[in-house]
Amino acid sequence: MSDRPGGRNGGRRSVWRRALTPPQPAAEPPAPGPAESAVPPSIVQAALYRDGVRVSSPATLAETYRELRERAPGMAWIGLARPTGAQLQSLATEFDLHPLAVEDAMEAHQRPKLERYGDTLFVVLRAARYLDAPEEVDFGELHVFVGPDFVITVRHGAAPDLSAVRHRMEGTPELLKLGPEAVLYAILDAVVDGYAPVVSGVQNDIDEIETEVFRGDPEVSRRIYELSREMVEFQRATRPLVGMLHGLMAGFDKYETDEELQRYLRDVADHVTHISERVDSFRQALTEILTVNATLVTQQQNAEMRALAEAGFEQNEEIKKISSWAAILFAPTLVGTIYGMNFSHMPELHWVFGYPFAIVLMAVVCASLYIIFKRRDWL
Repeated sequence: MSDRPGGRNGGRRSVWRRALTPPQPAAEPPAPGPAESAVPPSIVQAALYRDGVRVSSPATLAETYRELRERAPGMAWIGLARPTGAQLQSLATEFDLHPLAVEDAMEAHQRPKLERYGDTLFVVLRAARYLDAPEEVDFGELHVFVGPDFVITVRHGAAPDLSAVRHRMEGTPELLKLGPEAVLYAILDAVVDGYAPVVSGVQNDIDEIETEVFRGDPEVSRRIYELSREMVEFQRATRPLVGMLHGLMAGFDKYETDEELQRYLRDVADHVTHISERVDSFRQALTEILTVNATLVTQQQNAEMRALAEAGFEQNEEIKKISSWAAILFAPTLVGTIYGMNFSHMPELHWVFGYPFAIVLMAVVCASLYIIFKRRDWL
């Protein structure tokens, strides 16, 4: 990476190596350039540290640059939330940030990753928090630039709470004096610790969903689907961290990382591995719950169809009985109707046995119909 004349980048050390050279006299700070003067003064927080102690709290980026030059050696910790393009361009000019990293930091929706550009690390993290009221997971995005004497955080979203990280580090100056890499570790730890409440909240949601599934709640399928989508996002946030942290651990010897930071990173890596395994188990559990719910819904639908079929069968039986008795009663009505027409010329109208014949005919027809319907189980 080339050095910018008049800047602070000459002889910059590795991001994982503490400075071993004695302090140099501070050069006369140049006047702010056009890029600096155009930068809006609003930043979340900026502070300068020396030997783990805050020595200044500049109000603008221009003041931060100037005081960092005057107070060298030291470390600047600059925090921004949804910065403007002018702010990022000013930081890129001052700290020689790679254009690709700056372009990524301008926009959210980046995947978690760790990239090295010369002696500067660019880290993208996905933070998460559990919202109790709507019972859902809210994701934020954090971009971190870590250089030899600076840490720049660009936050997209409400999580994580970096003010708590800053307060914690300022309360442990022996850790903060280890340099920008210690700040990176603290940020990683805060992001990973923020996953724990999310895991607990999701576990409670899964327990509730299991109860709703066996209770037959019709809205549970939608809840399972929404929680599954959140677990996909959660998995995308946690799984890459495992490889990122192991990559950092692989460079312990090469970059002579402090032993205390090595232990710190291993602890964070263990937590990430545990969280990642829990998230994988959540996805598997939700898949199994969705399968069980589909089976129960199918069984319920089959039971309802069986009940409808049985009700239809019973109705058919009743209709058969009614139809059979209607046919039996219709036979004598037919005979009586014909013989009740009172026409002058009708066979057997004046026959002595006409009435008994009609009665016997009705009985025979009714008995025949009864036997037929009975054999067919209609009666």
